[in-house]
Amino acid sequence: MHQLFRLVLGQRDLSRAGDLFSLDDSEIEDCLSQALEEIKVISCAPDYLTNDNDQAVVEICITRITTAIRETGSIERHGAALVSLWESCLEHNLQPQGKDEDTPHAKIASDITSCILQNYNRPPVMALAVPVAVRFLQQGNQELSRNMSSYLSLAAIAKAELLAQHTEAITCSVLRGREVTNAA
Repeated sequence: MHQLFRLVLGQRDLSRAGDLFSLDDSEIEDCLSQALEEIKVISCAPDYLTNDNDQAVVEICITRITTAIRETGSIERHGAALVSLWESCLEHNLQPQGKDEDTPHAKIASDITSCILQNYNRPPVMALAVPVAVRFLQQGNQELSRNMSSYLSLAAIAKAELLAQHTEAITCSVLRGREVTNAA
């Protein structure tokens, strides 16, 4: 792992996290999967929900990593690690804590969603992502569900067979969304 990522993630050094943006994308591209694995360890720690410093470090690192993945076009190389972190968010509370206040894991999921699902035209990435995206639909977070639905419709246009086995779950999510809208 690049020494700056090792410092920022290993010591949860928020004061140096911004320095990650001074690095060239190609300089860090080789270590992105390893950094994502370390972020997963941090975000799954028991004290993560109450540790504002760790949350800020994770948020900055995810932004830097997803930017590098987009700029280097390396989603297929790092897709498995990105989807693994994304999926780990499902093990935590994703329900908003107040008006428009996402939980730390909902923020992670939201930050990662677009990086993964904007690649709806890349079947290897979608093969990993679609089953996880469908599980997010079932979590009850309206904003995440709305974003997933938009991206999944694009994925359906690009490669419908990836969504075929998830038709029932997707339909149930649409119906649940309609019930919430009608109740409001």
